[in-house]
Amino acid sequence: MSIKRYGVEGGTGTGGQHLPFARAVEAEVWLYVSGQTPMKNGEVVEGGIVDQSRLAIQNCVDIMTEAGYTLADVVHVKVILTDARYFQSFNKVFREFFGDNRLPASAA
Repeated sequence: MSIKRYGVEGGTGTGGQHLPFARAVEAEVWLYVSGQTPMKNGEVVEGGIVDQSRLAIQNCVDIMTEAGYTLADVVHVKVILTDARYFQSFNKVFREFFGDNRLPASAA
């Protein structure tokens, strides 16, 4: 099986810490994207759940694009929110990216 890793050269986490994992790993035709937070330049962005959700999803899109994939290739997502009250706002942003006709399976 062929395996290719993306983003192992030095992802940066909160406080400038080096992240000890790949941003994504491609195994044959599958791309596994590591969990993404609403981070920019190693720090969580200010703002509410809508802006943070947009950035976290965009971070995933950027990784997928680097590996040659698009949102149309997504078959499953896992979402972790810190408060159940955020689901409605998150789902609105989620639909902005996926639309109604390309929704993947999901665990939240």
